[in-house]
Amino acid sequence: MTSDMNRRTLLSTAAAVAGTVAMAPLLSACGDGGQSTGGASTKKGLKTALPSFAPNSSLKPDIPSVAGGADIATDPGFLTYPAQQARTVDGVPGKGGSYTAVTPLWGTVPSPSNSFYQAMNKALGVDLKIKPTDGNNYLTIIPTMTSAKKLPDWLQLPAWWNSGFNTGGLAGTQLADLTPYLAGDKIKKYPNLAAIPSGAWQAGSWGNKIYGIPSYSSSCVVAGTTFYRRDILDAKGITADQITSAADLFALGKELTDAKRGVWAFDDVWTYLFPFWGVPNKWKVENGKLINKYETPEFLDALDWHYKLAKSGSMHPDALAGQEASASTRFYSGKVLISGGGTGAWNLTDQQSGSAANKDYRRGAFDVFAADGTSRPSLFLGNSTGVISYLNRGLGKDQIEELLAVADYLAAPYGSAEYTMVNFGVEGVHHTMVKGVPTFTDAGKKYVQPQTYSFLASCPQVVSNPGADQVTRDFTAWQAANVKYLYKPVFWNMNISLPASLATADAAQSVEDTIKDCCHGKQKVSDVQAAIAAWKSSGTRLKNWLTTNVLEKYGTGQ
Repeated sequence: MTSDMNRRTLLSTAAAVAGTVAMAPLLSACGDGGQSTGGASTKKGLKTALPSFAPNSSLKPDIPSVAGGADIATDPGFLTYPAQQARTVDGVPGKGGSYTAVTPLWGTVPSPSNSFYQAMNKALGVDLKIKPTDGNNYLTIIPTMTSAKKLPDWLQLPAWWNSGFNTGGLAGTQLADLTPYLAGDKIKKYPNLAAIPSGAWQAGSWGNKIYGIPSYSSSCVVAGTTFYRRDILDAKGITADQITSAADLFALGKELTDAKRGVWAFDDVWTYLFPFWGVPNKWKVENGKLINKYETPEFLDALDWHYKLAKSGSMHPDALAGQEASASTRFYSGKVLISGGGTGAWNLTDQQSGSAANKDYRRGAFDVFAADGTSRPSLFLGNSTGVISYLNRGLGKDQIEELLAVADYLAAPYGSAEYTMVNFGVEGVHHTMVKGVPTFTDAGKKYVQPQTYSFLASCPQVVSNPGADQVTRDFTAWQAANVKYLYKPVFWNMNISLPASLATADAAQSVEDTIKDCCHGKQKVSDVQAAIAAWKSSGTRLKNWLTTNVLEKYGTGQ
């Protein structure tokens, strides 16, 4: 669980609907005539604009972060909720201003004047009118506001929908430039915001300026991994460190599969396993030139392995049929022992669901390995966050500073007094402490929607599963073992305003659909090659545009 069990589940669900956030640079489509006002940032320009990073040391985690490369580190782990909830903000941050805020909500919208909202306004010192809006229709609701130029004072714009929102076009026209308030050491006025990693601020930058306020940031974002039923494999004497190549994994699949007993080794694993062949997210640069993943021999090698896997008899029939909705049930029941998935699945809820099916249930994940068993393993990072809020450009200087002070309160570290208030409400009213863990009362369940305020600003991610210490230990241990293999992909955390005509080429949906069919054994590798050939002309236009408009002007983001 990262910061909060329901929050991570919410984010992974939303990301699944919108597309895999961690596996693509942020894109914002605009008209064919050129780029919008907002666009990619240069490394030199960002160096001046980015806030100075100053980690928060008010609370000591049980499991400290482990550093990888530059800007890469694991999430800290907490085995218990901090008993002493330190205060990180002096007094009340606001000065009595009145503001509106719109965030997406996948759930029941609470009444506008409920006790939690009232308590939050008192704690924040502002009259912040929160207006949660249906997340399922958010992509159509927001453009209506922007076209009418009637934005709220504070607005959440998930990065995975940048294209539909045209966020780059709104930057500087309807969204406020925060660079004058946050660049460099200016952010020290807001110490909790200063503790947000630089990469997350980069994800909210457009045209060498800071516009977005990050939430749910992390320096260890990966699209997902390949999970296995650790309890079952342990009982067989099989440990993850025995699997050091694709050949090992294939052989393991044969060993584990027993179709007569209704047990198959594999569910769908392509999405999270193909990087083990050295396949890039989308692009890599060789000799100064962009190369798409489809053009690499490693991609075809990975595809061939997955096609053979689909034909091997080691994949569950429902996985081959594309029945994704029941994948977790197959995993919990032990009908499937190896499955790909986002790391957000590794949490307390998962442990509870798995244990309900089998009391010995334990999730594990294979460490990153090189498919050939000899090369150095590598895995590309995802963007540092996909949840970013923006302030209205029509706000005055004093108003922006007041809302940034409020954001600083909302970004207080895990387990602090402010964090507890934002996520659990007032003790005795919205939550009580049960065995040291904030636990919602009926009023809390009804009114406290953790993602509402935290969608405006929140602290960097932590790993915490009160009552399920083993889950926290397992997940943080996996991060620590693999952080050294993580690297920044081409166009990491960059906001790129693609012309609308090229957005389709970038999605390459016909190719991706054929890949999926190939990995399910329905089409051959040659069919994927044919789909790539049909895509190539549009792909070449995309490559040329990115080379001229991004790579040569702004670099790779690495």
